[in-house]
Amino acid sequence: MRAFSKSKLIALRQCPKRFWLEVHHPELRSFSAHSEKGFQTGYTVGDMAQKIYDPFGTGVEIDVEVLGFQGAFARTSDLMKQAQPIFEAGFSSGGALAFADIMLPVQSDGRLGWRMIEVKSSTSVKHYHRDDAAIQAYLAIESGVALTSVAIAHIDNTWVYSGGGNYQGLLREHDITEEALGRCTEVEGWIASAQKLAAYQDEPQILPGKHCNEPFSCAFLSYCRRNEVQSEFPLQWLPNFRQSKIDQLAGLGVVDLSEIADSQLNDRQRRVKKHTLENSIYFDEEGASRDLEGYQLPIQFLVFEIIQFAIPIWAGTRPYQMIPFQFSLHQLCEDGCLLHREFLDVSGGDPSLSFIQSLIENCCENQEPIFVYNQGFEKARICELAVRFPYYKEALDAINHRIVDLLPVSRNRYYHPSQEGSWSIKAVLPAAVPELKYSDLDGVQDGGMAMEGFSEAIHPSTERERKEQLRQQLLAYCKLDTYAMVRLWQIFSGRGDLTL
Repeated sequence: MRAFSKSKLIALRQCPKRFWLEVHHPELRSFSAHSEKGFQTGYTVGDMAQKIYDPFGTGVEIDVEVLGFQGAFARTSDLMKQAQPIFEAGFSSGGALAFADIMLPVQSDGRLGWRMIEVKSSTSVKHYHRDDAAIQAYLAIESGVALTSVAIAHIDNTWVYSGGGNYQGLLREHDITEEALGRCTEVEGWIASAQKLAAYQDEPQILPGKHCNEPFSCAFLSYCRRNEVQSEFPLQWLPNFRQSKIDQLAGLGVVDLSEIADSQLNDRQRRVKKHTLENSIYFDEEGASRDLEGYQLPIQFLVFEIIQFAIPIWAGTRPYQMIPFQFSLHQLCEDGCLLHREFLDVSGGDPSLSFIQSLIENCCENQEPIFVYNQGFEKARICELAVRFPYYKEALDAINHRIVDLLPVSRNRYYHPSQEGSWSIKAVLPAAVPELKYSDLDGVQDGGMAMEGFSEAIHPSTERERKEQLRQQLLAYCKLDTYAMVRLWQIFSGRGDLTL
């Protein structure tokens, strides 16, 4: 009998075909960069959890890579005769195996018992976390463990780091003992189904659908869709068109923009369909100019870059808080002169206060409008900074009141088929200004890469030469973001007379 890991049983819960492929053809998996980043975040949170639950370092971590499965199970059994924390304790029974994040010893009626804690990097308990814990609890009990309680611990994103390496309070526990222990029969059924399904020689015939992305994006999705007819103009290009509707239409054989009736679309969706199929550009020049005519030179253009840490590294910040570390500011003067100012701190310290001071210094010389692209982002970050640093609240609020959003003008007045239904600045810029491309930048080319570049730049082990290289890449990327807005404003406002 094969022993299936907890992750494979969870895969079975999502889709039998995914489970079968995990067992028979794991080489067909294709992980996205987002998935890989999620794995790394999970490892980081797991390491911190060990320090939180074992502050004196008396615990033992079981390394299955060194010991192998059987060695890990034997080592777990030996350690559970003693009273010390155990990390990655291994259990195997009835055709399944799993490794528990944290096992803590407790005395119950004079006997040694164990408290099981599963650690998650999310900010809430998900339904599949409960399945996960139920499997762990079942295997521990079947292995003879005196299990006294089961809990899921996740990140508390309301917790504020006080500094000094004190992370007590980072994790919030939810006791699910009764639920987990009450699902043993259910888990037995999953294991039995896994054993039966794995014996099949042919893969299950299950069509792609909603389950492919719930609760996880399946790494076999590209494989499963390899034989699908690829539409030239997919329905996914329709803005704000529900995936459930796309799936419903696909069942009726409607997969291309040319096949969907205009009556099922709103005005913006019809516009996308029309100009995509005609391969033509939509540009309401008069409307765009009218939208912007109330904003006279001088004007400014502003972009922030942010970082998020699952585990805060700066005092006064929360898990996953969006912390601005960089801005780019272009100023278009009355005479058409274009000035540029910027801020970036890669020292490794909290950049927030210096960021605020530089932002105020560079934005408050005049009272001109400040254009952003999707105002909710920058305005929310400014509000958060005002809460953290109330001394600067008045000046920050004044900046917020001057912000003007360029996105609605773009979305309502312009569309190029190459945008494929997106009005992100990454899609609009190369369409409207072909000579400017983010892909021409060296290194950092989008917000995700900016986060990664900044994280690497501030890491203590990063060498000075590499740090400077990353700094230059970050500056170039952020500068292009604001310059992109300048050029779009020029097109939308009809100011082709300006040489920028």
